[in-house]
Amino acid sequence: MANKKRIGILTSGGDCAGLNAVIRAVVYAATRQEMEIIGIEDGTAGLLTRPMRYKVLSREMFDMTVMRLGGTVLGTTNKDSPFRHPMPDGSVKDCSKEIIEGINELGLEALIGIGGDGSMDILRRLSQIGKFNLVGIPKTIDNDVGKTERSVGFETAAFVATEALDRLQPTAASHDRVMVLEVMGRDAGNIAMTAGIAGGADVILIPEIPYSLDNIAQKIARIRKEEGRNFALVVVSESVRTIEGDIMETKHRGGERRYGGIGNYLGERIAEVTGFETRVTVLGHVQRGCAPIHSDRLIASAFGVHAVELVIAGKFDRMVAWSNRNVIDVPIEEAIASYQSVDLDGILVRTAKALGICLGD
Repeated sequence: MANKKRIGILTSGGDCAGLNAVIRAVVYAATRQEMEIIGIEDGTAGLLTRPMRYKVLSREMFDMTVMRLGGTVLGTTNKDSPFRHPMPDGSVKDCSKEIIEGINELGLEALIGIGGDGSMDILRRLSQIGKFNLVGIPKTIDNDVGKTERSVGFETAAFVATEALDRLQPTAASHDRVMVLEVMGRDAGNIAMTAGIAGGADVILIPEIPYSLDNIAQKIARIRKEEGRNFALVVVSESVRTIEGDIMETKHRGGERRYGGIGNYLGERIAEVTGFETRVTVLGHVQRGCAPIHSDRLIASAFGVHAVELVIAGKFDRMVAWSNRNVIDVPIEEAIASYQSVDLDGILVRTAKALGICLGD
C-alpha cells in the first residue's frame, strides 16, 4: 500500500448530472493501475478542516448503480473562495496555505479536479502556488468552459429543459396560453438555445442577443393570425436582462445573489402587450439533480479515464476536453481564458433563424 501512487479527486462548484460517472471511471481506471484513490469530501472545504474529510475509494463502492445517480457522492461547494474564506468575525482570510498543506499531508501524486471555469481557476492557482500536480475535468450545465465542445452535465440539463417544453406544449394548447420557460445557464445561453430548438420554441431569449418586446409580441401575433395556432412557447435564459437593462436576481441567506426572476418579469410584459393569458415555469435546480442521460454518462466516463491516463503519462496542468467525437486534453490556462457562450454566427443561431424562431432581435 505504501508504494502505491495516490491520486486525489474532488468535485467543486455547483452539482450536475454525471459527476458520479466521472468519479467511478477514475476509480476503475486508476485501481487497474494499482493506484490508490482518495476522494476529498465537499471540494476544497474538505481540505480546510482538521481532521480533513476524505475517504479511500474502491471499485466495490462504485458499481454500475452509482453512475445512475445525480449529484456527487463526494459532496461539493460553490461558494467561499479559499483565497477569501469568510471567518466567524466577518473578516476574510486567505486559506490557500491550509489547503496546500492538506494536499501535501495526503501525499498525493496528483489531484483530479472536476469543476467549471471558476473552480478550475481556483484549483490552478492553488496548484501553481503549492507546486502540486493537477488535472482538470470540465463539468457545468452551462457548457461555458472553453476549449471543449461539451462539459459534463450539459446534455442532461438541456434534455430536462426540452422535456419541460414537451410537457408545457399540450397544456398551452388546451388553455390558449403563452408559456414562458426560464432555464439556467448563467451568462451563456447554451441551454436555452439547445432546448429551444429541440423543443419547438417560438421565441428563444439569450443574454448574447438583445431583444425587443415588440419583436416578441409581433411573433406571437403572427402565430395566432398566420398559423392559426392558439399557443406559443417562449424560452428565456436566467441571465437575460430586463427591457430597462437591469439584471434580475434573487437574494439568498448570507447575502448571496443568484440569477432569477426574468421569466416572471417577461411573462407579465408579454401578457400586457399581447393580451394573451401567460403562464411561467422556472426549472431551476431540476436541471441539476436528476440522473444523467446516456451521453453525459459516456462523456463523463471517457473524461475520467483520460484524466487517469494523463496522470500516468505525467502530463499535468491540463484539462480533458471533448472535440470532434473524441477526448483530447488542453492547457487549463487556455480553457479558463476562453469563455464559451453562444456563437452568434454559429450553427445554433443559424438553425433557429431558418426555422423562424424569434430570438428577440
